[in-house]
Amino acid sequence: MSNTQPQVFKYSDIPNFPRSTVHGHAGRLVFGTLKGKPCVCMQGRFHLYEGYPVQKITLPMRVFKLMGVETMILTNAAGSLNQDYKVGDVMIIKDHINMPGFAGINPLAGPNDDRFGVRFPCMSDAYDRKLRQMAHDVALELGFSDFLQEGVYCVLGGPSFETIAECRMLHRLGADAVGMSTVHEVIVARHAGMRCFAMSLISNQSVMDYDSEEKANHEEVLETGQQRAEQLQKLVSTMVARLEHNNNNSF
Repeated sequence: MSNTQPQVFKYSDIPNFPRSTVHGHAGRLVFGTLKGKPCVCMQGRFHLYEGYPVQKITLPMRVFKLMGVETMILTNAAGSLNQDYKVGDVMIIKDHINMPGFAGINPLAGPNDDRFGVRFPCMSDAYDRKLRQMAHDVALELGFSDFLQEGVYCVLGGPSFETIAECRMLHRLGADAVGMSTVHEVIVARHAGMRCFAMSLISNQSVMDYDSEEKANHEEVLETGQQRAEQLQKLVSTMVARLEHNNNNSF
């Protein structure tokens, strides 16, 4: 963050806010400006596998909405199901498959809060087309196009990584990458009328072959994240600089 001194709040100091329990997630809310735009940044997010109800995981989205946030930019680490993707690629999410939703685990389940949105929100336009195009344009200018992909993200509950049979099934269903986050937040953000842009850092190749000796592990995920961090920061900050918004609200 630049220009003004960022203000940092620990999740543990915010009443009723969940805590981040995952290694590599700092658990802080950072307020400041990025390229002259007011921003709030989550350092660490929440997941179903931490034992939180899905409504608790997505609580920050509604807090951000009430604070005036208009655009959500979400990032995650994901396993690749698409054989054309390489570790270190960045996949712009164009659509998602919500597996927990098939089982009724949806953050909008229960009475609808009409202050935020309608009972049955549309999800066919969940990932903003203009923002996706802007990401492609910015990546081209920065010379990042060679590792930029666009595809479908599938969310699972975790925390166990996927079996080989599960990976094969998800690939046949049309998923390009698989992970354990993001979709719940997007559903709540879209319900509240916020624009969403999301991308996955491909941190490992999902194992699709029974003869393979490969095993998914969290260390691999963290390592890939560190290697691409600088380029992702550049991509996001350039996009933020170009965002147009109303009433000087935050992102």
